[in-house]
Amino acid sequence: MKKALAVVFALAVALTGCACAKTPLPKSKGPVTVGSKIDTEGKLLGTMIALVLENDGFRVVDKTQTGTTGIVRRALLEGEIDIYPEYTGSGLIFFMDQDPALYKDAQQGYETVKSLDLARNGMVWLAPAKANNTWAIAVKKDFADANRLETMSDLARYIKAGKRTKLACSDEFLNNPDAMPAFKKTYGFSLRKDQTVVLSGGNTAQTEKAVADGTDGVNLGMAYGTDGALSDLGLVVLTDDLEAQLVYWPTPVVRKATLDQYPEIETLLAPVFGSLTLQRLQELNARIQVKGEAAEAVATDHLKKNGLLK
Repeated sequence: MKKALAVVFALAVALTGCACAKTPLPKSKGPVTVGSKIDTEGKLLGTMIALVLENDGFRVVDKTQTGTTGIVRRALLEGEIDIYPEYTGSGLIFFMDQDPALYKDAQQGYETVKSLDLARNGMVWLAPAKANNTWAIAVKKDFADANRLETMSDLARYIKAGKRTKLACSDEFLNNPDAMPAFKKTYGFSLRKDQTVVLSGGNTAQTEKAVADGTDGVNLGMAYGTDGALSDLGLVVLTDDLEAQLVYWPTPVVRKATLDQYPEIETLLAPVFGSLTLQRLQELNARIQVKGEAAEAVATDHLKKNGLLK
């Protein structure tokens, strides 16, 4: 009897051992370090990337709001982060030998920066959101009406006439060749140092609020095409009638080494950025900038409503 029990016990142990051997341990993925620019939309998009990767079992290191364009780009190139959301028009400052006209065509700009960054730096531009978050200048609607300002050409005439002008902006907007310098060159106006107020961080929520409140005499403010606070603050964007600005499609950029190790990242993020239209980004940004909701809550809500997060 004891011998029979011993055989049964041994068989049970053997069977249990076989079952354990055939059950694969969950594969650890990551860590993947996610960065972003310091502004509202950068935080929103970076958070979406982080949430979707975590949802798929990745261990994510959250370094969103890494800094301004130069800082976050350097972090990517030096391997301090693995992925972050960039804009196609930035290709012109990353690769200075390019014709600006390439980046005024949305698809051509995307294909150009995608090809160059892969060949020269081993960075992969994934599927973009086709929403143009270009540089812009915003003014109060009543100010625009009173001074007959609808376009940047109208603004140039206003400035050249010597009328009161004070612009709130970031240092990057003031000095980036494809931002304010492009406006000045195309429309033929200039601003004195005392006609600008430079706010740290580059967040349009601050510059637009300064215009709305007339802080320190500010009547012009840096804005982005997808900003959500514009209508709530009673602001309008002046039309870039001579097309000084480039097209800026938000796009996740990832290190090729990271994507080679985890190719599913491309499939995971394509529907996320595909769900982001210009109007949708304005709405989501407004929830953060105007209503004061946390970027993580807004990102989570959008992803769940679109079936992109469990």
